[in-house]
Amino acid sequence: MRWFRRFRRKGVPDPRTPWPVQEVPADPGAAAGEFWRRWFELLPEINAALGDREPQRVEHELATAVAALHPELHFSLERGRRAIYALVVTGQEDPALRPYTDAWRAAAPAEDAIWEFHDSVPPVPDPSGVTVNLGEHRIALGDFRVGARVTGELVDIEVYHPKLAELDEAARTALTFLPLDATLGERLAGERLRRVEAVEVEPADSLSLVQLRDLVRGLAEPK
Repeated sequence: MRWFRRFRRKGVPDPRTPWPVQEVPADPGAAAGEFWRRWFELLPEINAALGDREPQRVEHELATAVAALHPELHFSLERGRRAIYALVVTGQEDPALRPYTDAWRAAAPAEDAIWEFHDSVPPVPDPSGVTVNLGEHRIALGDFRVGARVTGELVDIEVYHPKLAELDEAARTALTFLPLDATLGERLAGERLRRVEAVEVEPADSLSLVQLRDLVRGLAEPK
C-alpha cells in the first residue's frame, strides 16, 4: 500500500502553492547526514501519523527534508516487505542524482521491525494480485500481457491491457509503466528495458508480468 509520493516534474503544473526554488547541496554526504538528523526528529510524529492512517499530517515536513537533500528527488511511504513501513527516496535512475541517493542510503540507520529504506522503488512480491484504482477504472495488473523482444541484455516491451484504450493519454502512459516498475522494481526496469510502448492488440506469444520478471532477472544474472 503506497500512501503518498510527492512529484516535482518539470513542465507539470502543481495546483498547490509553487515549490520554492532550492539550491542543490554541494556535498551529498553532508546533505544525507542532515536528512537523517531531521528524520529522527520527525520519527515520533511520523509513526503516530501512520498509526492513525493519516500520513498527510507529515507529508509537508518529509517533503521539505527530501527536497533539502536534493530538490529533484522523489519519495514515498509504503508498506514494507521486511518491516512494517518502508521509506523510498529515489532519483528515478537519473545518474546526476545517484550521488545523493547513494549517500542517503549509505548513511541510513540499520533497518528494524518498523522501518526499511530503499533508494529505488522496489518490486511488489506478486504483481498479479495488485489492482490499481484510476478514476472510475479498476485495473488489475494480473490482466496485463506483454510482448518482449530481447536484444543482447536489453528488452523491448509492448504492454497490453484491455482497458488501456479507454484511458486518456496521461493515464494510459502511467498505466504503461506502472506494471513494469511494480514487477521489476525501478532499478532493474531502468537497467534492462529499452523501448516501452502500449499496444491495442495483445502481442503474439505474450507473457504475464511474472513471466516477464523471470525473463528479465535471468538476463541480469551473472554469466
